[in-house]
Amino acid sequence: MLDRCKSAAPKSRPVIGWREWLALPDLGIATIRAKIDTGARSSALHVDALETFRVGGREWVRFVVATDASGAAPVVVETAVHDRRPVTDSGGHVSERIFLLTRMTLAGCSYPIEINLASRQHMSFPMLLGRSALRRRFTVDPARSFRAGRLARKAAVAP
Repeated sequence: MLDRCKSAAPKSRPVIGWREWLALPDLGIATIRAKIDTGARSSALHVDALETFRVGGREWVRFVVATDASGAAPVVVETAVHDRRPVTDSGGHVSERIFLLTRMTLAGCSYPIEINLASRQHMSFPMLLGRSALRRRFTVDPARSFRAGRLARKAAVAP
């Protein structure tokens, strides 16, 4: 997975708002709304019907993602588990979560990020993009929203 967007020079980084549309093309998610959260270390994706299984001795996960894109059907995803780690939520509760390593596309940048799978059913956004995924790639303008625009469904899923 290539990372074409890492930049040490802050002035050359794309500016994004506090909420953006992004894509997770390796998971078949062409567009999903995400809250940009520089206070959260990791990124989280809301999933339903999560189940794990084994393929060739390796742990995999199957889940459903409702992308909240208008008219889009929920996406059923099957992918390898990257890791399991404890995560502390905003309320201070610790739980073990499954982490995936997958490609994200945002503001013309496409690179691998880690995402943990969580229940975010009571949250306004199905995805939270944390600072580990943002580091040295973007400048966040908290007064703006959707600066990167909305992704075209077909273009975002192409490899």
